[in-house]
Amino acid sequence: MGTDDIARVNGVALHAPGEALAREDLRQRACTELLRQAAHRDGSLAAADLPASDGAISEAAAAAIEAHLERAVHVPAPTEEACRRYFAAHAREYVVGERLHLRHVLFAVTPGVNVAALRERAAATLVDVRASGTLAEVARTLSNCPSGRHGGELGWLAAAECAPEFARIVFAHGGLGVLPQLVHSRHGFHVVEIVAREPGTMPSFEAVRAAVAATLERQAFVTALRQYLQVLAGAATLEGVDLDATATPLVQ
Repeated sequence: MGTDDIARVNGVALHAPGEALAREDLRQRACTELLRQAAHRDGSLAAADLPASDGAISEAAAAAIEAHLERAVHVPAPTEEACRRYFAAHAREYVVGERLHLRHVLFAVTPGVNVAALRERAAATLVDVRASGTLAEVARTLSNCPSGRHGGELGWLAAAECAPEFARIVFAHGGLGVLPQLVHSRHGFHVVEIVAREPGTMPSFEAVRAAVAATLERQAFVTALRQYLQVLAGAATLEGVDLDATATPLVQ
């Protein structure tokens, strides 16, 4: 931090005096301020539009940043070959109608919990359940989910009805029975059993090409934006915040 413990981008304060921010929150404010200043420089945003000390920006600033990015960050349309490669590697993501009948035991991560100890307890329970095949009984005793009183029953679920990080692991498993690894989600650690499955149908590439292209465009934009922010950071004077700045013009 500077002498007054306020982080700044080109002299503009990112927070109020004495305010403590998490590292990622501070980085987010710094990135927004870099883009707001860039919009000032290219004339998209009036010089009179000033940031607030809480990191909020005006509607005009948000619109100006979008307009600036449209000019500054160029993402080419993905090629047919790239779309086909992505579809071949991620075909399961496009299956329509697949559903799984699930049971689980949840070890919930709550404020103040010892996560390492909780994971060890969940891992030991997974071993016991796989050996005994008694997930429903264990769920009634140990699960932190309301489903525990019903033996961990989650019923029939599609991937879209689950947390994405949970669905990625569970729906990638091809068989039935208790998964051989813990599933870690925003809720905690899960011991999961696939009771039955409805396989769904696989659409043709042509049917989902637009969705595939949109996914690749989003990924390319995120990469290009990250690189552009590095360029802006490399040309800026930063105080009290680290954005891994580089002066190399990575965005073409």
